[in-house]
Amino acid sequence: MKNPGEQTASELQPDDQAVSDYLLRNPDFFIRNARQTEQMRVPHPVRGTVSLVEWQLSRQRKHIAELEEEITLLMEQAHANQQLFDRLLSLQGRLASAPSLQEMLNRLHRWARELGLAGANVRLFSDRWRIGAPSDFTQLALSPQAFEPVRIQRFGKQPHYLGSLNGPELLQLLPQAKAIGSVAMSLMGDRGELGVLIFSSRDAQHYQTGMGTVLLQHLSAMMPDLLQRWVERA
Repeated sequence: MKNPGEQTASELQPDDQAVSDYLLRNPDFFIRNARQTEQMRVPHPVRGTVSLVEWQLSRQRKHIAELEEEITLLMEQAHANQQLFDRLLSLQGRLASAPSLQEMLNRLHRWARELGLAGANVRLFSDRWRIGAPSDFTQLALSPQAFEPVRIQRFGKQPHYLGSLNGPELLQLLPQAKAIGSVAMSLMGDRGELGVLIFSSRDAQHYQTGMGTVLLQHLSAMMPDLLQRWVERA
């Protein structure tokens, strides 16, 4: 039984918080105790132990390496963004200068082919555009009611879908296309009410869920204004 006032060594030893608080209140501790600091050892998974100075230098080197990696990623992203901007600007100019709707659609299709894709197509919801007979572009019409199962199954609440389509879906959206492996689709309009822009690839793995949609988003946003040069909104 301990006498009053007696304490064990473990009770007298300060805990981690007490040590941390002391060092924060005394930032010159390591300067005043430089020799003892040099003798301190820190556990190391490979070397057993290292000096406190070596441990701190290792942490700093790791931090610098992480910062350099972040800077590299930022530079790569900036370069990718510049390429994306240049590509969009070039395409927008080509589409805006088209002398007819058919030529604009042809230019969009050729642009997609230049990227190694099977093609690009635009389908317009028939209740939002005046493209019924005697229009020359009835083939662009798509019934919103017939499209609704695709919207629910593929898009859900998202404005884009990347992945594969089954046979009936391909027949509905791309009746003239053959051997389509995957598609990237984007709904046009603030609420997706105007139609759908479709890029297709023969490679089943080319478009997959989780891929970036920045380019798709910009293209689907600019298409309605370009289309209104030749097609009247309902």
